[in-house]
Order: sequence, then C-alpha cells, then structure tokens
Amino acid sequence: MSEATAVPTHCPYCALQCGMSLRPTGTPELPAEVVDRTDFPVNRGALCGKGRTAPAVLSSRVRLTGPLIRCPDTGALVPASWEEALAAVADGLRRTRADHGPDAVGVFGGGGLTNEKAYTLGKFARLVLGTSQIDYNGRFCMSSAAAAHGRAFGLDRGLPFPLEDIPRTGCVILVGSNLAETMPPALRYLTELKENGGKLIVIDPRRTRTAEQADLHLAPRPGTDLALALGMLHLVVAEGRVDEEFVHARTSGWEAARAGAMSHWPEQVERITGVPLPLLREAVALFGDAATGMVLTARGPEQQSKGTDTVGAWINLCLATGKAGRPLSGYGCLTGQGNGQGGREHGQKADQLPGYRKLDDPAARAHVAGVWGVPPESLPGPGRSAYELLDALGGEVKSLLLMGSNPVVSAPHAAHIEGRLRSLDFLAVADVVLSETAALADVVLPVTQWAEETGTMTNLEGRVLLRRRALTPPAGVRSDLEVLHALAGLLGWEKGFPAEPEEVFDELRRASAGGPADYSGISYRRIEEEQGVFWPCPETGEGEPDHAGTPRLFLDRFATPDGRARFVPVVHRAAAEETDAEYPVVLTTGRVVSQYQSGAQTRRVDELNEAAPGPFVELHPRVAERLGVAEGERVAVVSRRGRAVAPARITTAVRPDTVFMPFHWAGEGRANTLVNPALDPVSRMPEFKVCAVRLEPLSAGDATAG
Repeated sequence: MSEATAVPTHCPYCALQCGMSLRPTGTPELPAEVVDRTDFPVNRGALCGKGRTAPAVLSSRVRLTGPLIRCPDTGALVPASWEEALAAVADGLRRTRADHGPDAVGVFGGGGLTNEKAYTLGKFARLVLGTSQIDYNGRFCMSSAAAAHGRAFGLDRGLPFPLEDIPRTGCVILVGSNLAETMPPALRYLTELKENGGKLIVIDPRRTRTAEQADLHLAPRPGTDLALALGMLHLVVAEGRVDEEFVHARTSGWEAARAGAMSHWPEQVERITGVPLPLLREAVALFGDAATGMVLTARGPEQQSKGTDTVGAWINLCLATGKAGRPLSGYGCLTGQGNGQGGREHGQKADQLPGYRKLDDPAARAHVAGVWGVPPESLPGPGRSAYELLDALGGEVKSLLLMGSNPVVSAPHAAHIEGRLRSLDFLAVADVVLSETAALADVVLPVTQWAEETGTMTNLEGRVLLRRRALTPPAGVRSDLEVLHALAGLLGWEKGFPAEPEEVFDELRRASAGGPADYSGISYRRIEEEQGVFWPCPETGEGEPDHAGTPRLFLDRFATPDGRARFVPVVHRAAAEETDAEYPVVLTTGRVVSQYQSGAQTRRVDELNEAAPGPFVELHPRVAERLGVAEGERVAVVSRRGRAVAPARITTAVRPDTVFMPFHWAGEGRANTLVNPALDPVSRMPEFKVCAVRLEPLSAGDATAG
C-alpha cells in the first residue's frame, strides 16, 4: 500500500495532540501503522513511544469487539446484542429516574472525549436524563489552573500563546512538570529555549529528566509550592524588581497581593520549602532580569487542596514583573489529557454549559436552551464535582453512565471509590477496552477509537484540531455519538442527538457563539486548511473575511470586565495532611514515559510494558538504608486510607523526606489507594500530590492486599 493512502490525524494520548498519519494494513492484529507527519507545527514529526505504538490498541486481541451484559445467574459479563445492551442501559437509567428522581442518575465523562462527544454527553445528561449530576475526570487534572486563570484573567485557556513562543522567551519557570516523560516531543521547546540563550528554572521535588536540563533546579518539599512562589514575590518587591508601570496600567488588586507576599520572609520560606535562600535569590534574579518570561505549571502545584491559590501565586509573580499580556510572556498551564481543554469547555463539567458558559448564569442558560429548543428553566442547576459525585455513588446517586474514564485506578482514595462503584444499583460503561471500571459494570458498550471516528480535539494551546477517521471499526463496535443517539431515542428523544460528528460540531458552534470559548467561526474545512484554529474564533458577518482565530490572548486587554488582570491575595497554608510520628514521609505521585493515565490502554501494549512493566516506590538511599531495603525489594507504602506494595527504586533524585509512586497500575501497586481526597475549596481538585505515609519493608514471600 502506498504512503499516499495514509490519513493525517493526531495521537490519541496527551494534550500536545501530536500530528501523525495512519496507514491501514488490513491486518486485524495491527490494523494500522504510523507514518511520520512533519507538517504539523506542534511536534514537527516527533512522537513518543506511546504515539508510535498507539495502533496496537486497535488490535482485536486487546480491545472490546461486542457488548457485554452481566448475567444475573452467574454474575459474569457475557456477550449480548446491541439491541439487548442498549435496552438494558435505557431500562436501568429510566428505572432509577422513576424511582428516585433525575438526580439519582449520574454521568461521568472523560478528558479524552472529542468536543462533539463532550458536548453531546452534557446535553444528554441535562435534557434526556434531566440530571445535574455530571462531571468528568478532567476535574482531576487542570481544574485548579482553570480556576486561577478565571480569577486572574477572566478566561481559562491552558496556554495563552502557542508553543512556538516558548523558545523565544527570556526565562521559563517550569513548576511541577516532567515534560521529558509526560510530553517528550515538547521537550524540544525547552532545548531550543536554551540554544537561544534563554534560561530554564525547574521546580520539582524530584530531580527528573526534565530537571536535569535546567539552568537551575529547585527541589521544594511537596505541598510547599505556594510558599515558594510567595517567597519569590517577596524578593521581587524587596529587590525593586516590580514593573510598576505595568502593574499600574494593566492590573488591579496589587496592594493586597503585595501585603500577602511581604508576610512570607525568605528565611521562613526556606524553612517551609527546604529550598536554600541563595537558590531562591538566584531564581528571582534569572526571572527578574529577563526581558520576557513565562511561568508554566502542571499537576505538581495544581493537584493540591490549595492548588488554585498556588497557581494564583505564580500568576501574581508574572503580573508583578510585567511578564503577562505581552509578547513572549505570560502564565500557562500544561494541560494533560488529550482533550482536557475542550473537554471542560462544552458542558460535561458540573457547573458549565457549552462555550465555557456558567450554568448558573441566566443569560448563558437562555442562549444554550434556545439552541437546544427547550425552556431555560428546564435545565438543571450545577451538580457535584468529580470526587464528590463518585463519593455519592450508591447513596444519593444510584445509577451511573460512564464514558471514557477509569476511576477504579485514577480516582483518589481509590479503594473507597471502587467500593462506591460496586454499591450502585446500575452501572453502564462505554469504553474501548475492558478497564478495571468496565469490569464492574452491569452493561459494557464497546466504542470506536480515535482512528475509527472523526471529531475535534482542543490541544493545550487552545488550537482546535480535526482527527479524521482512518479505519473502519469492527462490526460489533459503535461510536459514543451513536450510543447516545440510540439511548436518547429509547428514552423518548428521537431528535436532537445526531450521530454524525460534523452535524454535532455545527450545533456546538452555535451553542458556543458569544461565550468565552467561542468556536462559532471554526469549521472542519478551516481546521484542515489551517492546521487547526485557535479559539476564541467568532463567526463574522456574511461577506466578511473569516476571523483569524486568537493564537495569543491578552495582548491588548485581559478578559475581565475592566480589561485589567486581577491580583488575588494568597497566603501559604499547610497541606490537608501533614506528616507525623506515625506517618513520617510525604508521598507524591506522577507518571512515567511509557504509560499513560490509568494505563487502561497503554498497559495492553507489549512494547510499553517491556519499558515500564509495573509500579515502583522511588526512595532516597538514606531511607532505604534505614529500612534495610535493597534495590528491587518490595516495600509497603501505608497511608490512613490504605496500603500499596511495589518494588523499591533507590535514587538520589528524590528528597530524603519524600517517596514517589507512578499511578498507572491497578492491584496491590495502586498508588491512588493511598491518596488523600481532600478538596481545593475553589476548584474541587483532590490533593493527589501530597499525603503522609509510612514505609514497611517486606520479605519476598509476604502477601499483601492493595
């Protein structure tokens, strides 16, 4: 088959949405192969191992190829027809709604769903089911940064500038991100930054592969990023580095934020964070002396019970130094999931309507209700956030429709959430593989994958992309849109839920028109012609040229009512759970390069499993010596919520008061069994990154439960 038959598309994994092409092979074992696509500007042909091996999950050997229903006699999941499976789902949801009311039915979505799916899922929940109980796993990823973005700038888009700007800035502070493992093709932007003479400061409690590239690495104790940012702002003020002209002309609230920072003396910050004061001063000098600069955060500072304030403190540092709202400067969030950005813009989040409109805004309700052809008062109000929704399962929420998520592995306090899922009256899961969560379901619906369907994604830059169908899916598989179309019909809504992606996108455009995330001027044609279109992109009048899209935000004004960025005063506070005599060590969690999120897909790829076969506990040599543990020996990590067991990986890359575990695996090595579900009061983000644990060495023969 010639290379000309390859279809241009995008990787199914992270928010870079790297460009690639797929060439069908006609072989069920490996239906397609990846062909380099060098024309897409984000990755310029580069792919990580996950992207290169993505077609392996298309194999009939590892994926679902037909619906499953739980047999009442044996308790096993057994094959069923689509008619039987869809009828069972409709009956389960209808019965719960009739017996307990609409809010007894929950819907849980995912940050990997296309914009069309996220939009339709939110519409289905609010119109067909009439429930307020919908949220998605993106709440566990970018919600703190989104909340801080909204407070400071009036608008949340992960990066307010394209990735291509990063190498041209003067200094980047990268906080809690290990790009070398989480988004390897993006590391080139930091390499090019240094080649151009720019400086890189990495803030991470571990000396990661990314930190090794830095001009300066600061290794604070997990959970102290807020104090670190406040200490740096204190030094900016004390050393006369405030851009007074910018602060006066383009911001508000500086005096209160300044007072908050000045109460955090550098010596005090050194004690809290463990970062030596000379390094703190060096970081301030590197950032302050640069003519332009950026602060980029990821899950490290965001997945905390004070994540919104922590991100806000870093934004305050940008504003005080005049490094925001100007070319080659600003604050940005490195969005994680493939459609983490678009997924939170179009209605699958508990408090939002399409176009990033607020569900409790009367004007927003009226606009969207008009597009949907229903009275505004018929729309339910805001519901529970993700963890609160999962925690309510089996109680007030008795049935759940889940699409594209695996909370048995990914949720905090995971053993508890697994128990809540098991306690449901009815659980339906739509997924491409039999994940640990799907294995608990009453009905499992096999759905198409990225290569087998067309749809749009919005990457971390706010660039709306088009993934084109390259393969015909197996006969027993349907798309999520087809599933929702069929369920809506069975539940009395014969119209309003099309299964054709472009038809859904055209409605999404109308629903988003005039909202903060305005897609109304974007079309499939434009996306293909322009290698993606940056929102906001409003529709122009007939006969007028298309709006160009907005690659760079805030250069003229911020998206607040007065056009000024808002300083938000914040102060440091302790993590929800501090160490003590019983639990003396801090656990932090994260990812490794060869697995992705809950591992539901990547753990089915042989090449990736060879590179990263299972969980581990990363600990400092002094800790290992104290425990009497050698490299590779099993260690139990115990928190107030449970116990996980994994082999020791001994390294000086981690602080002596800290241990690290990746969270991709189920079973006894499930890191999220340990994690504290304490929530940020604004974003409702759980505190994944900080909890108190103790370590227990195990002999080779010890048996443990996760």
